[in-house]
Amino acid sequence: MNLSVIGTGYVGLVTGACFAKLGHHVTCVDIDKEKIRKINSSVSPIFEEGLDSLLLTYKDKIAATDDYSSALQKSDITFICVGTPSLKNGNIDLTFIKESTKQIAAVLKNKNSYHLVVVKSTVLPGTTQEVVLPLLEKYSGKKIGDDIGLAMNPEFLKEGVAIKDFLDPDRIVIGSYDEKSKTTLREVYQNFSCPLLETSLAAAEMIKYASNAFLATKISFINEIGNLCKKLGIDTYDVATGIGLDKRIGRPFLDSGIGWGGSCFPKDVDALIAWAKEIKEHIRIIDSTKAVNTEQPLRLVEILKKYIPTLKGKTIGVLGLSFKPNTDDIRDSRAIPIIDELLRNGARIKAYDPQAMNNFKALYPTIDYCSTASEVLSSDAILITTKWKEFTTLDYRGKVIIDGRRIEQAKNAKIYEGVCW
Repeated sequence: MNLSVIGTGYVGLVTGACFAKLGHHVTCVDIDKEKIRKINSSVSPIFEEGLDSLLLTYKDKIAATDDYSSALQKSDITFICVGTPSLKNGNIDLTFIKESTKQIAAVLKNKNSYHLVVVKSTVLPGTTQEVVLPLLEKYSGKKIGDDIGLAMNPEFLKEGVAIKDFLDPDRIVIGSYDEKSKTTLREVYQNFSCPLLETSLAAAEMIKYASNAFLATKISFINEIGNLCKKLGIDTYDVATGIGLDKRIGRPFLDSGIGWGGSCFPKDVDALIAWAKEIKEHIRIIDSTKAVNTEQPLRLVEILKKYIPTLKGKTIGVLGLSFKPNTDDIRDSRAIPIIDELLRNGARIKAYDPQAMNNFKALYPTIDYCSTASEVLSSDAILITTKWKEFTTLDYRGKVIIDGRRIEQAKNAKIYEGVCW
């Protein structure tokens, strides 16, 4: 099929590249001319394992442009994959959703054939029906369900393994406005063997939020258990393994540490909290999930002060700046509040990350960035904040290590302490 994808961030570009691998012809649309140039040169503008290879291998099936008209005129289905960043009150900003919808509608006004519009961006329940639908009708002059179809197809991609998640998903969720929208989108996914769940538009939107809120809660839960275990001298990871063997619970997302960050969990949890306030529903568990995560990384600095009570003038090494390994994404990285607290205490920072240093420099241009992880080890103490595989090969002997991510090799240090184990 001929597809167009609006937005070339993690979701949009991975979606486009994977659909190209599956044999579809894909046109990506973005306003960033540098991103367009890179994609058309088979170079990924973001760091995601395997993405460069896909763009190069399937370069005859994927292209990028800033022209909505050319992209939509030669495609049958359009996926909206633009960002929905957080506002200061926690609500999501629908600016990009609204603008892209208007642009799509303006093109479809002059298109004679049926066209399906699929919202893949993460939006609160009701958004596709109450925001996207009326904008499509207003600016196209057409009725949804006749010449224009509408569906909601949430993504469940994890940065670092997004391509695998797309090609081998746990499930595919299709929320649809009508039967034709549903059957058209179902055809795109016909060769997938995973469960395919067909729902209303709002249910599909809610599935995405509920999934992320649950996973965030699972991490905050094990961190709270970990804080208890640490005081009792119990290895939290033994506990996690024990409860994870229960099929009702499962082991994934039970690695205790300094909490969750990234582009999804913080934004989605904040959006649910803000939305609940709007509809006057008190959500105690999700509120607590966020509170635990806010406090957890600062425990690393509290432990550090046991060994270096006065941080002023001391050099503290930070290993890891991305919010998780195998990505250069620093959005809500747990290294951010930790570095803020170290700077507030007058410490000098030496930091290293295999991929995220350029992004981090935009936030902290004055801290010292090392060219290798080994350079960080000359610090007075080292904090481990991201679990990069590279950090398992370092020689920690003779060092003071406060570990937020459970690097087993770091236990060889002169002084070693985990955040909650």
